[in-house]
Amino acid sequence: MNPTLDESAVRHVAHLARLQLSDEEISRFAGQLSVILGYVAQLRSVDTRDVPPTAHPLPVHNVFREDEIVEPWSPEFALHNAPAKQNDFFKVPKVLDQESA
Repeated sequence: MNPTLDESAVRHVAHLARLQLSDEEISRFAGQLSVILGYVAQLRSVDTRDVPPTAHPLPVHNVFREDEIVEPWSPEFALHNAPAKQNDFFKVPKVLDQESA
């Protein structure tokens, strides 16, 4: 059984979503959404009792390295490729005026 969505249901959903749709769009979406609901109905017919719930189809492993305590970079080393610097800081263009901050 393929569920169908009539144009009045599409108009109701569009109203709830605060969408303004033309009559042509409503007619097109009624057909497209009916096809999508058919696929959902088809998925519901699949027996999934022996399938464990999963959040991801592939095994996911933590790829981060272990935290290690190391000496911090010196300001000279951290800034040696900086296009512009002032004292021990990166120099960047002003983003906000003082009045708008």
